[in-house]
Order: sequence, then C-alpha cells, then structure tokens
Amino acid sequence: MSEPRSHSDELLAPGTTVPELDHAVAGAVLERKIRRGWIFGFFIAFSLLMLLLASIGWLFIKGVGIWGINVPVAWGFAIINFVWWIGIGHAGTFISAILLLLHQQWRTSINRFTEAMTLFAVACAGLFPILHLGRPEYCYWLTPYPNTMGLWPQWRSPLVWDVFAVSTYATVSLVFWYIGLVPDLGVLRDRAFQQGKIFRAKIFGIFSLGWRGSAKHWEHYHRVYLILGGLAAPLVISVHSIVGMDFAVGIVPGWHSTIFPPFFVAGAIYSGFAMVLTLLIPVRAIYGLKPFITDNHLDKAAKVMLATGTMVWFGYYCELFMAWYSGDGFERFLVWNRAAGPYAPAYWMLILCNTIIIQALWFKWVRHHVVALFIISIFANIGMWLERYVIVVVSLHRDFLPSSWGSYHGTRWDWATFAGTFGLFFTLLFLFIRLIPMISITEMREFITEKRKEDP
Repeated sequence: MSEPRSHSDELLAPGTTVPELDHAVAGAVLERKIRRGWIFGFFIAFSLLMLLLASIGWLFIKGVGIWGINVPVAWGFAIINFVWWIGIGHAGTFISAILLLLHQQWRTSINRFTEAMTLFAVACAGLFPILHLGRPEYCYWLTPYPNTMGLWPQWRSPLVWDVFAVSTYATVSLVFWYIGLVPDLGVLRDRAFQQGKIFRAKIFGIFSLGWRGSAKHWEHYHRVYLILGGLAAPLVISVHSIVGMDFAVGIVPGWHSTIFPPFFVAGAIYSGFAMVLTLLIPVRAIYGLKPFITDNHLDKAAKVMLATGTMVWFGYYCELFMAWYSGDGFERFLVWNRAAGPYAPAYWMLILCNTIIIQALWFKWVRHHVVALFIISIFANIGMWLERYVIVVVSLHRDFLPSSWGSYHGTRWDWATFAGTFGLFFTLLFLFIRLIPMISITEMREFITEKRKEDP
C-alpha cells in the first residue's frame, strides 16, 4: 500500500464538495454583495487609471520631451515598463498552455486567474511601444496594410517585431481564456435563471454561446481547448525571445549577447509567477478560496520561481564570465560601471532581490509560509523591474565615446505613467473578480469528482 499523503501535499482541502465550490466561486459573482473593501480598492485603482489617462493626454499635447529620455539614453521608462509588464503576463500562458499539455492537475485552481492576469498585463505593456513612438497617431503604419503611399513596415526594425509578437500573444491568450470560460458562463446563466435574475441570465446566456453541456459540446470544447493550448505554448518562448532580440541585435555593450532570448524568457516566467503569488495570496484569503487554492499550489508556484530564478542568476554569471573571457574592454567597463558606477545601488539591489532573497525558497517551511512567500514575491517583482532598468539605462548612459556620456532619471511624468498602468491593471482585475468566476467551475467539478473516486 502507498503511504497516505499529508494535507500539505493535497491540491484540494479534504471533504470539499461541489456545492461548496459553487457557493464560493459562482456565489462570489451572483450572490455576494459589493463590499466596502472592494469599493475602496476599485476607487484607488480607478484613480490611478485616471492618472494614466491624464499622463497620456499631456504626452499627446507636449510630446515625449516630458519624459526623461535624452542623448544618449533614448530608451527610458517606456521600454523598461514594456519589458516588465510583458514578462509578468508569461505566468498565465505558462500555467494554462504548457502545464495543460503536460497534464499537470495543479493548474486547475489557478489557471483562470492567471490567464486574466496575462491579458491585463499585456494591455499595460502594449501601451508603451505606441506611446514611445513620439507620433502615436501613426502607429497603424507598423501594420502591413494596402495603401496608396506604398508604405510598408521595416521588417528589420525590432519595433515591428514587437508589434507582431505582442499582438499575436494577446490575441491567442484572449481566445484561449474566453474558450475556457464558456462552460462557466453556461453555469452562471443557469444559476442566475434559477435565482430569478433574468437580466444577468440573459447576459451570461449571450456570452456562453448557447452552451448546453451536451456530449457534442464537450467534445468540441476539449478539441479546441487543446489546439489553442498547443498554439499558445510556443508563444511563451517566442514572445519574450523576440523582446530579448530587441536588445541582442544592437552593438551596445551589455546588449549584444546571444544569451538574451533564453535569459529574458526565464526572467519573464520568474517575474510572472512572483506576481501570481503577490495577487493570489491576498485574494484567496479575502474570498475564502483556501480549500481550492491550497498551500500546495503556492508551494509549486514557489518552486517554479526558484527554478527560473536560478536560471536568471546563471544569466548574470554568464554576463560576468563572458566580459572577462572575451577580453573586450567595452564589456569589462560595462561590468565595472554597473557594479561601481552612478547606478550601482540599482544593480546591487537587483542582485539582492533576484539572487539572494530567492534562495530562501529552498526551504519547504518558507514555501508554506504565506507571509514569507508574499514578501519574497514582492522583492522578486522589484528586482526584475530594476534588472530592466539596469539593462536599458546603464548600457546606454555611457556610450563608446566619453564625450557622449550622460545621465538619466525618470521625470514625474514617467512615474505617473508607470503608476497609471497599475491603475489599468488593477481596475481590470477588480472588475474580473466581481463579474467572472476566478476559478474554473467546470474543471474543478471534474477534479473534485475524480478525487472522491480515488479517496472514497
């Protein structure tokens, strides 16, 4: 006989039933009243969203001169924040697509939440390349459409690569998320109709696309869901590889490195899972989802963080080693400038966050301590933003010629735009929590049924 598993190794709290699931997940949408905490949080998020709109409006009026970009640092907060936000969105696609293809059951409780997080992060990321154009009203020139001017995109430009990579990523992620949502919308439609909430039932009925839960519907659903998973899985690798290539194709020291594509992918998954933990820990406590999102889910997410964080640390080591081994004076100067130059505090802070603090996750008791996990995840997000800051700013502010050296600091409008994207992200997140099931009801029903058969 096999040894019994401890509660900490379970993906579901013992004794959890389908009615409890429906009450916790569907009830949060249909029955739970709007609480003051939700209103307060939504007010703060919406206020930051208004700050974003004000910042963008002033940018359109005055131009990119309101930002801190200059010569030689022509890339600033816009590119830093673009790379950071697009990286955060990677955890959702990784959990939904790759873990689906690998038949990992622990994704079931968190895939819906992380997929939504992906969409909101991509929405924030997609703003920055457009705003950084200087003439954002002509952003449609980046797409290949028939026109009388004979104007076509410059395919050798990394900006064009980003447009196609991010738009493809956003489209596939949106379709993948919506297809997985259709059966749950059918559940909400039926539940709302039973409760006499006819208007809500009609709304959910429209978006459920006539779902009836028949065998034919389930057959088509699983087929399409698997195909979309297969399409989305390569995007986890390709999208941030292309973002890494934006830097790697340049000749600037600190960018011209073949390790950037895999290094950026590892960093994206690392920061994405850090954001997953940052958001899941308070949400599961507030909405009573601990029976469905157990400590084991947090433990596995922390293990993925540890693995990808180790890859990031290895990337830092490779940069140091290759600067020494290559004998390139410019690369060696860059390493020294990062460690002892004017931006050294940012460099050492990212080393602290991404290589030292993360080592605590080797210990199981840390991975099962929600407060410790929450703090570590916040430090990881800060560290990954600082990493992008160091890659962009420190590589540019001291160019090949000392006569062109300069300094860069974000202006209040840089910070306002960055803070405003948090407003966009959390406004969408608060609406998602209120209007859509945070956990896949149908997948969890199936999982609970299977567990009851295994453990009668």
